[in-house]
Amino acid sequence: MIKIFKQLGRHWAACLAVVALLVVQAYCDLSLPDYTSKIVDIGIQQGGIESPVPDTVRDTTLQALELLMSEEDAALAEQWYSAPDADGLRTLSSDADTAMTELESAFTTPDIVLYMAAAKNASEQAGTTDTVTPTTYDLDAVATQFSAMAQAPGAREMLQTQLASAISSLDESVADSLSSQAMLLVALEYDAQGIAHDVQMRYLLHTGGEMLALTLLMAAVAIAVGFIASRVSASIGRDLRREVFSTVVGYSNAEIEKFSTASLITRTTNDIQQVQFVCVILLRMVAYAPILGIGGILHVASGNTGLEWIIFVAVAALLVLIIFLMNVALPKFKQMQTLVDRLNLVSREILTGIMPIRAFSRERFEEERFDKANTDLMKTQLFTNRTMVAMMPFMTLIMNGTSLLIVWFGGKAMDLGTMQVGEMIAFITYTMQIVMSFLMLSMVAVMLPRAGVAADRIDEVIKTPATIHDPAAPKALPQNGTKGVVAFNDVSFRYPGSDEDALEHISFTAKPGETTAIIGSTGCGKSTLLNLIPRFYDVSEGSVTIDGVDVRDLPQAQLHDQLGYVPQKGVLFSGTIASNLKFGGDHITDADAREAAEIAQATEFITAKPEGYESTIAQGGSNVSGGQKQRLSIARAIAKHPQIYLFDDSFSALDYKTDVALRRALKEKTDNATVIIVAQRISTVLHANQILVLDEGRIVGKGTHAQLMESCPEYQEIARSQLSQKELNLQKEGE
Repeated sequence: MIKIFKQLGRHWAACLAVVALLVVQAYCDLSLPDYTSKIVDIGIQQGGIESPVPDTVRDTTLQALELLMSEEDAALAEQWYSAPDADGLRTLSSDADTAMTELESAFTTPDIVLYMAAAKNASEQAGTTDTVTPTTYDLDAVATQFSAMAQAPGAREMLQTQLASAISSLDESVADSLSSQAMLLVALEYDAQGIAHDVQMRYLLHTGGEMLALTLLMAAVAIAVGFIASRVSASIGRDLRREVFSTVVGYSNAEIEKFSTASLITRTTNDIQQVQFVCVILLRMVAYAPILGIGGILHVASGNTGLEWIIFVAVAALLVLIIFLMNVALPKFKQMQTLVDRLNLVSREILTGIMPIRAFSRERFEEERFDKANTDLMKTQLFTNRTMVAMMPFMTLIMNGTSLLIVWFGGKAMDLGTMQVGEMIAFITYTMQIVMSFLMLSMVAVMLPRAGVAADRIDEVIKTPATIHDPAAPKALPQNGTKGVVAFNDVSFRYPGSDEDALEHISFTAKPGETTAIIGSTGCGKSTLLNLIPRFYDVSEGSVTIDGVDVRDLPQAQLHDQLGYVPQKGVLFSGTIASNLKFGGDHITDADAREAAEIAQATEFITAKPEGYESTIAQGGSNVSGGQKQRLSIARAIAKHPQIYLFDDSFSALDYKTDVALRRALKEKTDNATVIIVAQRISTVLHANQILVLDEGRIVGKGTHAQLMESCPEYQEIARSQLSQKELNLQKEGE
């Protein structure tokens, strides 16, 4: 996990921008329930009236209210309301916001008393003792009555006494919600003015517009977060692939064999995709969930609903569920990547060896082998997926159970008058947001273990040092003198992890203008010896030098510039014939490529193709024959014009006629270069200036063909196995 956050830390500026945007998104998300509550409670239930202080009021109603106020409050009302206009309306000053708290305190109780008086008048008119909703007629009648009473001496004192009596008669539920009760008088007053519908619609449109603006802002922020998170994760994936690839390219054969090609491919693709995906999730969910959850808790705690305990019960249930499921699923996530490696290995082996599999009728066996690897991975994935799927019903149960508890206890609170419908809706929404934040964290907790394993596997590749590396104090090849002298000085070599030497005490010198051939039985170390020159492996003892300089003291780039290497298995790259021939560097011209193809006896089949040198080469050279692939590999090395040619059994796929013609042309071209050939056929090494005979990693014979036929039993055995007695006699006569 630390490794994943370390990758994110490289893009700290983008991560900070994401966090800032997520704070804005959370603010919008957490504000919407409040707006919903306002629309329900104020916009619908209160007719869009937010304050017990009316924006416009008729003079008669204001006078009646002032009679119910103290002299100080009445003076405050007169101060902030304009004089009556032609219709008798008085308007609240636009600057009254500064005194709104005092005005609301002054108007609340008189509003309630005047409304109760109007309701009482309505009940008397209806001839019932039940509460009847008053009309504007009732309000006008009560206002007129109060105005008439005001003319009598001591009227204000008498009304103040009645007001105190009315307040004391209010039950507790009404006393707790005086402000909302006072709105009823304001609504009745607006209805009398004929503007009640306009006031409500104006409030709904204004509040709805703010909600829409917040929603659009939240959508824009979410898009921006998604864009930045995707860009950061893509950059992390790109950097990891680049870092892994550059590391692997510098590996020697020992490191490649340690990890295996299939595992390296999995780590470069599947594992990096896992890390890339989880980085997006971390930026979009892990950073957002705590902000949303904490904000939801603060909103709930700031209210006075008394239902906060429900949230703690829901969160505790979620934590118990998540901890249980993680303990069950986590070990399986760690196994999954190993099983993916195994499946890739089996798939690669089968696809690479499809021809021998068919030739030996082993399709059924390989299908069963693949099916086992596939089934093992499937069972592990099914187990983890079923575990995670089981989480969802329990999550749904917890969320629905939480909603049920809120509705049950919220309904009781509304019955007591301590909660409104909008408040309960907002409380449910905040609770779901808190639960969802924990749900998001639990989903991430599911993905993190697998991504953590993937990150460890990637880091293992990056942190594994290459055993073959450039020297700290490199030396340069001499500028003057002979070029291309290769010398083995008492060289021994042992493969990593092996108990025995593959090569023992090898000493010889290969000179420019000469051909040195290496021959021996299968597994005697011929290719191993050749691989020590380009430093595919480093010697265990002794030294390999070029022009007197140890190859370990040369920069690898300079060393490889001197070499023209043709591997035992011809390898071509997807592209064209020309691009493969010019693979040795940008300095190779079209003329160089054509000359090299002619020397390698490849011109005939190249010109026979409709597109010639621009003919397409498929991946791995699968659309050319083995002999054509080998000739193109040889031409690729010749086109480079190296000082030293290394041929690792590179003529085995050629017929004798082509072999002879190629070596004759090569001799003319490489007259001043050092040529080292590993071969199985006597005919290939027959005319070499120096032939080394290897047996079990040791040189058992050194000399020309004629010398070895006289002195080396091992060479004689090879010659007799490949040449007839007549051919041997002809060679003796020729000598």
